Amino acid sequence: MKLNHSLFQIIISSCLIAVLLIFSGCSSDKTKEKELITKIINDSFGWALTKDRALFESIFAHDDEFFTYYLNSKDTVRGWEQLKKYLDVWSDPRNKALGFDIRNLRLNIARSEKVAWFSAVVNDEGEWDGKPWSSKDIRWTGVLEKREGKWVIVQQHMSQAVDVVLKRAKEVEE
Repeated sequence: MKLNHSLFQIIISSCLIAVLLIFSGCSSDKTKEKELITKIINDSFGWALTKDRALFESIFAHDDEFFTYYLNSKDTVRGWEQLKKYLDVWSDPRNKALGFDIRNLRLNIARSEKVAWFSAVVNDEGEWDGKPWSSKDIRWTGVLEKREGKWVIVQQHMSQAVDVVLKRAKEVEE
């Protein structure tokens, strides 16, 4: 009877160790994926500091399904071809990115590990022809899809909280 009990303990212990190893590997893989996605999210603004067009192009989906709502109601982007027109403006030598700050990043990866979504708050600063521009406290959400083993942004939305916009407008009036 003791032999069977010992054998039973060995089998149970081995199963528990196997389960722990499997789950620790999944956690490690998910951590690596989150690190990759976080880099892509940062690079989606960071490319502008060096005008690294190839980096920009590697970040976004190159199809008609890509979609973005930017801050201005007239700046809705549908598809890669439209996004490239914005890229041409952003790449203009008169436009100089000075810095950006992405904070409060929340990132989730679907169980399928083929889709991820995020939210963050962004500040973006630069100059156009020597004159400063900035976007502050931009609420940013987006979706990435893993295509052919590589994460790309397929959808994003940027907005400003109405109360913040009204407060800033009131400060300017005073």
